[in-house]
Amino acid sequence: MVSALLAGATPAAAQDEAGFQAYLPTLRAQAIADGVTPATADAVFPTLTLSDRTIELDRAQPGAAGPQTASPPFAPYKASHVDAARIGRGQVTYRAQRAQLSSVERSTGVPESIMVAIWGHETNYGAYTGNFDLLRSLASLAYEGRRRSLFAGEFVAALKMIDRGVPREQLKGSWAGATGNPQFLPSVYLRVARDGDGDGRADIWTNAADTLASIGNYFADAGWRPGQPWGLAVSVPPTFDRGLMTNKLVAPRCPRVFQRHSGWKTMAEWRALGIAPIDRPWPGDDVLATLFEPDGQGQTAYLLTGNYRVILDYNCSNFYALSVGLLADAVER
Repeated sequence: MVSALLAGATPAAAQDEAGFQAYLPTLRAQAIADGVTPATADAVFPTLTLSDRTIELDRAQPGAAGPQTASPPFAPYKASHVDAARIGRGQVTYRAQRAQLSSVERSTGVPESIMVAIWGHETNYGAYTGNFDLLRSLASLAYEGRRRSLFAGEFVAALKMIDRGVPREQLKGSWAGATGNPQFLPSVYLRVARDGDGDGRADIWTNAADTLASIGNYFADAGWRPGQPWGLAVSVPPTFDRGLMTNKLVAPRCPRVFQRHSGWKTMAEWRALGIAPIDRPWPGDDVLATLFEPDGQGQTAYLLTGNYRVILDYNCSNFYALSVGLLADAVER
């Protein structure tokens, strides 16, 4: 099969395919050494060919072109991700899955609306989960080499999913390896996917109960604090001195994201500085939060708690995390 593909390819493409095929034995050895069964490896490796489209999409990512300096406004992103259609579908999902959501919230402490918002934000409640062959894409990204350790590890994790009983044909998703309703990477699936309906499988592709149980378990595993909000929209008085609010901490993960946040203060301290909630009551006085003004002074600002950082663990983007929180708030209204 591979020789036939090479025969019809351009010289550059044939060279890439030949290099990819030469790399696969190394990847197979890594998989076997990490515990993948030879039967699974024997079934998968002969089917793999290089995905040029995957590599093209990876190289087009902003991070591949060097550091980014300017921060775009949040308002357009919010308008497209917390829109009436997504809110409406979320409310339908919220009502339809209340029994399962309530059960997961009781066991994990993660709010029902947050689980629904993640599902809505990731795949529009399962409307589109991606159609890339995960194993082919991950092997191609490992071969390309820019983040070989990451993608080789995720490829091996995907093989372990097959060893656990996940059918190869179910391993479809994004070009970067995320799969299912919650768009888990294979290593994340192995770590937190859960059976929500007692049938012995963790089916995050077609089963709503398993999807929600897995999302809830992800957030509990990441440190969600029950009883605290993710944050709240606030207004900032014109006299507010932002120079006193500088964040002097350097985060080991998502440093550019946290550079835009203020230092931490309690809700009582923020209230004393003239900050005022826009559409919800104050949380407890001792809840810690940072101030974030995504669209600059004079626009809506947000006080963000430690639970906001848990959302960032899912996707290291302020706009993503804010939109998940705001969608959750809208869904439960």
